[in-house]
Amino acid sequence: MPPVRKRARSYDPARIRTAVLAQFGHVREAVGGLTAEQLALPTRLGDWSVRELAAHIAQTFGAVARALDHPEPAKADVALLDWPLSTAGWAGAVDGGTRAAAAAAEDLPSLYGRTAGEVESALAGVSGERLVQTGSGAMRLADHLVTRAVELVVHTDDLADATGLDLPYERQALAACVRLLADALAVKAPGGSVELRIPPYAVVQCVEGPRHTRGTPPNVVETDPLTWVRLATGREDWAAAREAARVSASGERSDLSALLPVTA
Repeated sequence: MPPVRKRARSYDPARIRTAVLAQFGHVREAVGGLTAEQLALPTRLGDWSVRELAAHIAQTFGAVARALDHPEPAKADVALLDWPLSTAGWAGAVDGGTRAAAAAAEDLPSLYGRTAGEVESALAGVSGERLVQTGSGAMRLADHLVTRAVELVVHTDDLADATGLDLPYERQALAACVRLLADALAVKAPGGSVELRIPPYAVVQCVEGPRHTRGTPPNVVETDPLTWVRLATGREDWAAAREAARVSASGERSDLSALLPVTA
């Protein structure tokens, strides 16, 4: 008998909408204060500079307004949990688009101001059930905003890493990012032999093998939210995170290195 697919986690649409707007606001404030020297700094994203990273953040957030500017698709063909596992297929297009956006945007503060205004205006009065066309396919607007929360949290961390700035994270945005990436791992490696704990936001069971029914499970992995985000997106190496005690893993099945990153 095939395993029962777990019901997808639900997210509060109003809170996610508020969180993504606020998180973009945090990035906007940081980018507005960057010097030319800081914008030229390298990032951990290949050969992207901070300027290219900043342009990419505005571009991915602005995708919300662009999607709502197009006719509504007839039906959804992508579920939220499909999104993390689909991003690798369009990495090349993202890179090209980011370089073009960075070259065209001479004034990043103006770009961020315009983008914030366009997204806020586009979202006004629109239901989360409205379908939008995205790079991964047609999905609910509410789900698309969860993907924007992931993008914003991941790239806020990239920006902090490159510049040394201490940037804030909206709690709902960080929680959504952690939970979606954890749930995506459970989809990628279904099972109940390992319990992944990311307090205070998520606990999921994954990896095929014996399932525990009570008490402490035999295989436990625990880490903090940002370390999990970095592991799940390939920003941090599993062995290095364990060596630095940012991950604790116990049990013979607790090595998740072969399953990481979850998304590109």
